[in-house]
This record gives sequence, C-alpha cells and structure tokens, in this order.
Amino acid sequence: MSRAVRWYDYITINIYFLGLATLSQTNGLIFPLLVQQYVGVAEQGTFFGTLRLWSLMVAVLVQSGVGLISDHSNSRWGRRRPFIFTGTIFDLIFLFCLGFLIGMEGMQGFVFLFILAILLSISSNTAHAAQQGLIPDLVPAEKRGRFSGVKAMLELPIPLLLVSFTIARLISQGYMMAGIIVTMIVLIICMIITMFVREKHSENRRDKLDWSTFIRLLIMTISFTVIILMMGELVQQIGNLIRNVDYPITLILIMGFSGLAAMIIAVALGVWLSIRISLGKDARKNQPYTWWVINRLAFLVGATNLSIFALFYLQARLGYVEEQAAQPASILMLIVGVFILIFALPSGWLADRFGHKRLVTASGLLAFIGTVIVLIVPSLIFIYIGGTLIGASTGIFFTTNWALGTELVPKAEAGRYLGISNLAGAGAGAVGAYIGGPIADYFTNNIPDSPGLGYILLFSIFGMLFLFSVFAVTRIKDESSTI
Repeated sequence: MSRAVRWYDYITINIYFLGLATLSQTNGLIFPLLVQQYVGVAEQGTFFGTLRLWSLMVAVLVQSGVGLISDHSNSRWGRRRPFIFTGTIFDLIFLFCLGFLIGMEGMQGFVFLFILAILLSISSNTAHAAQQGLIPDLVPAEKRGRFSGVKAMLELPIPLLLVSFTIARLISQGYMMAGIIVTMIVLIICMIITMFVREKHSENRRDKLDWSTFIRLLIMTISFTVIILMMGELVQQIGNLIRNVDYPITLILIMGFSGLAAMIIAVALGVWLSIRISLGKDARKNQPYTWWVINRLAFLVGATNLSIFALFYLQARLGYVEEQAAQPASILMLIVGVFILIFALPSGWLADRFGHKRLVTASGLLAFIGTVIVLIVPSLIFIYIGGTLIGASTGIFFTTNWALGTELVPKAEAGRYLGISNLAGAGAGAVGAYIGGPIADYFTNNIPDSPGLGYILLFSIFGMLFLFSVFAVTRIKDESSTI
C-alpha cells in the first residue's frame, strides 16, 4: 500500500468475505434440505457427499487457476477486482436459477441441483481466488494479523449472525426463495464496497504467465479427487464386508477407525501430492507451507462438516422433522457466531504479539473438547455449550492460521499459493462429506433402532481430526516462531 493504512481499509479489503461466507452458509442450509427432498433420508448422506465432492473439487481447480491468473493481471481496474465483480454477477444469476428447484422432486431435481452447485462453485471461487490476494497485495506485514482478524470476523461470526437472524428463519418457515434473495442482496452490497479498494495499476507488463502451470493445477485437482474417491470406496467396501456382523459395537469400532484413517490419509497424502504436483520443485523449498495446508485442512474437515451435517445431526439425534431442524440449527449458528466474534479480533492481536503457532495449537485442542461436549448427551443445552467452545476455537483458528499462512507464502506469488491452499477450504467439505456421508447412511440403514448413531460416530471422527490438526502444526518448523 503506497499510503498509510486507514480505518476503512480494514473494511473495504475484507468485506467481500462476508458475501462469500453468507453464500456458503445459505447453501449449507438449502442444499441438505433439497437433497433430502430429492433422495430421502436413507441415502441423503451419500448423495450430499457426492454433491459436495464434485462441487468442491471444481472449487479447488478454479480458485487455484484464477489465483494464478490474477497474480499476472495487469488490468487498469486492478489485479483482483475485475475477477470479484465478474464472479459476483454470475453468482447472482445462478442463485436466481436455484429458486426454481425448490418445488422439484426425485432424481431430476438432484441432477439440476448438482449442475447448479457446479456452476455456483465456478463463479463464487472466481471471486474468492481474487479476494484472497488483497491482504498480501496491499497490507504491510506487521499489520496482517490485525487485518486477518477483521477477515475472520467478516468470514465467520458476522455472516453466522446474519444468516441465523434472517435467512435461517425464513428457510425454517418455508420461505426458501426469500432466503436466497437476502443472500443475493448481501453479495451485491459487499461487491460494491470492495470496488472502492485502491489497487495501484502498474504500467509495466508483468512476467509472462506460464500456462503449463494450469496443467499442474488440473493434475493436482484430479489427484486429490482420486485420493478422496479411493478412500471413500475403501470405507464403503469395508462396510459391505462387515454388514452381517451381529455386534453393533464391532461395527462402530471398525467403521469409526476406517473412516478416521481414510480421512487422515486423504488429508495428508492429498495435500502432500497436490502441492508437489502444482508447485513442482518449489514445493521442496517451503515444507512449512505444506504442513500449514495440512493443518488447515484437518481443522476445517472437522469445523466445516460439523456445521454442514448439523441439520442432519439434529434431525437424527433429537427427532426434528425436515425444515424444523433449521430453527435450532440457526440458534446453534448464532451461538457459534457470537463466540467467533468474541475471539476473532483479540486473537489477531495476540498472534502478532505471542506467535501464531501457539494459538493455532490451542484452537485445535479447544475444538476437540467442544466436540466431545456436543456428543455427551442428546440435549440442545449440551450442543449449545459445545458450540460455544467450537465457536471460540474457530475464531482463534481462522485469525491465527491465516496470519501464519501469509507469512509462509512468497508475496510475489501470494494469489497462486493462497489459491492452492484452497485445498483446505474446499477440500475440507469434500473429504468430510464424501467419506463421512455414507458412514452415517450405513448405520441409518443397518441399525435403524439406534437413531443418530451414524451421526454420533461421524461427529466423533471430526473431533479426532482436530487433534490431527494439532499434530500438523507442530511440524511447521521455521525461524520466526516455535512452539
């Protein structure tokens, strides 16, 4: 930034994260309900997992590719803003089309939903990839922790509060299209404010874009997808082999261990292989970056999927019927959002003062404890108490982990590296939903007299992923910070 940082820079540079998160939270309520409407309860986890896998793998490719293109952009309107504007316009078109799917039924409805989910993934991640480059582009290194704190606040607590008070209530009352319209309005406002960011146009042409990099990104995405598919198939085959076992505890232990192992392998191997394919020889020069992405992906597998499957969990565990679960889910989102809000900004200041790795480690441990509390008793009170800890840990994590990442990536290629890091953002939903969804369905179909058992096991696996994220952050060795 060629001038001193001003108070409104914290808003204009970060506000679009509010729009992106509102869109994501809205889809997190609408998509599960539509999938359930189209395919029924017995197969909802499997079909929802398939939807998440392919839409999110498209997100990995698009975000990485657009991040690279925007790094080399020399537009008179700036490196990033043209992509944010274009992505938002197409988001609005596809969201409007989504409203026409509300009354559909059967597999035809699922097919159209699948297509729209892919298109929304392309458009939203076009904007997201460019948005991620604004902090590394414009913010001095010594202020990135504070900017990341504002980012975390706009990315999680505020949209959670907004969705809880407006969109979730509309959906729970049967007004799904009204919820979509509110989301569209939020996107428009956030995009307009972002257009006031002052990106400095460079008169000099940037280095020529190496198009072979896109081939690496495509191979990276295919490789990551294949690993997830293989792990999901492995878990399903194990389930088929033990289907006739008469001891429920044996089924729980085998499926639980298989699911956890499959997710850890998908996280670690998927990130390691993908980064080496996409960065080539540069990957060896930045091992801490690889472990940072693994840490981020492991934590987000837990946090993202606890949120995504919350509606199904409340239905199965507490007996809510279809849209009725949207109301307690919105209250849970509200509680989580409040605690993210409370902890996000102070975490940025503490991270700048005491080091990012310590706080990232603490966030993983706190999230694990919160998950245990959620699972203890089939009670909304315990779920809300656990939600407070998960919210606090997520606020800490989003601020401190992102600040740590901006230290580890090369500034000149921030869009490329942070775009690749979307292996964590998008990959989290793919890993957790594709591998985990069929696990929940498995117990729904094989032990129907134990309601919620599949989702209890699934949430337990997500809790263990928080502990794996703690292990990953201990592997980030650099000279600037140590645990």
